[in-house]
Amino acid sequence: MKTKLLNLLCVVALGSAAIHAADAKQNLAAQTARPSPEWMTRGVLYQIWLRGFTPEGTLKAATARLPQVADLGANIIYLCPVQLADDDLRPEFWSKRQKESHTNNPRNPYRIKDYNRIDPEYGTEADLREFIATAHKLGMRVLLDLVYFHCGPTAVLMDKPGWIQRDAAGQAVTGGWNFPRLNFKCAALREYLWANMEHWVKDFDADGFRCDVSDAVPLDFWEEARTRLEKIRPDLVILAEGQRKEDQLKAFDLNYSFTWLSAVQSVFTKGQPASSLRALWQKLHDERPRGARFIRYTENHDIVNDLLRAEVVMGERGAAALTAIHFTLDGVPLLYNGQEIGDTSHQSIYARWPVRWEAACLPKAQAKFAVHQKLCQLRRTEPALAAGEVVWLDNDQTEAVLSFARRTGGAEVVTIASLSNRKVKVRVKLPARLTPLLSSGATLAPVGEPRELTLEPCGYFIGRAP
Repeated sequence: MKTKLLNLLCVVALGSAAIHAADAKQNLAAQTARPSPEWMTRGVLYQIWLRGFTPEGTLKAATARLPQVADLGANIIYLCPVQLADDDLRPEFWSKRQKESHTNNPRNPYRIKDYNRIDPEYGTEADLREFIATAHKLGMRVLLDLVYFHCGPTAVLMDKPGWIQRDAAGQAVTGGWNFPRLNFKCAALREYLWANMEHWVKDFDADGFRCDVSDAVPLDFWEEARTRLEKIRPDLVILAEGQRKEDQLKAFDLNYSFTWLSAVQSVFTKGQPASSLRALWQKLHDERPRGARFIRYTENHDIVNDLLRAEVVMGERGAAALTAIHFTLDGVPLLYNGQEIGDTSHQSIYARWPVRWEAACLPKAQAKFAVHQKLCQLRRTEPALAAGEVVWLDNDQTEAVLSFARRTGGAEVVTIASLSNRKVKVRVKLPARLTPLLSSGATLAPVGEPRELTLEPCGYFIGRAP
């Protein structure tokens, strides 16, 4: 009898837990994501990796190149960590990737020694102020990178009682990259980090932050940070390098889209159908607050370091088609420095191997720059791309083609893109009047219901209605 009773209680408990989990999911989807400033919702992110952005690898040299970024049309600079990196040589505190780079460079920008100092490799405090001030004069905002999940083994806060997670023997607990983990149960550590965030906003005029491994840091820490920072700058933007579903209720404006990128790569490398992306979009949409946003990207410093550049994995035409999708789908597109000219040179997190800007004058690079420039312009000029609802359009080639519209008020932007390496004819129900905005390898039949498009391998069409 006692065993049966216990089993019954377990069943009831499990059932209750399942009901609560379902209610929580439903409640989350019924809520609305926090409002974000227009400079972000209409924005284009541009990641600058200082060691690769210029041959010099400095803030001063990067400042001199900012007019070219402004000419491209990007309006949000995401600047990788400029804080003092740890130079400790003990291999047990190096990441696997760091060891495999064979550069023998201990100075990983994501292994911080002092959160309040600028690394001399990049310049001075004056150089960072000038970088941000110049970006502002050119109409761009700047997000600084924060690395609060872990620190370097000789970081200035290692000796602070309780600030680092430690095991029973008193040794520092390390995370997935072999760096000591910060202890967010410590109130003093939290105050230190909140003050650090305020420092970059008040003393350097930073417009916000990109938060490294944000899911590994308690959400309530980020929510309190938002409360404090908004008293200094109400239009601050915070980007989470994570996918926690509750992030955008209060703390964050944007999340990364790891699962989306993985699915995209599977379409090109594993033969998954284009329709799998539509299904994933719907799943991510349904389990998050209304209006939650992702950044849409195909490259960043991690991807490039691991030799997974978009044009290598997806081919030139595939990368171009996906970029067209990312600039017109909901969220905010991100370009990695050099991507706008099709740079495929090997770059390293640990070495100074710069983008080959000298190739920017070549015809193919100029053509790619012009396409990216046009996409950036569309983000500014088409209201539907900033606030429009995503409406998926059915087509008869779901294995190969994605088709959707962005609609807001009377404005509508339509995108039809092939992710196949073969020529396809696709039928889609489209508005009768459709003004072409940008296309490549696409021929739209003048009449018909549904309309027929002929798409060359990875061809795409973007149009406006009416």
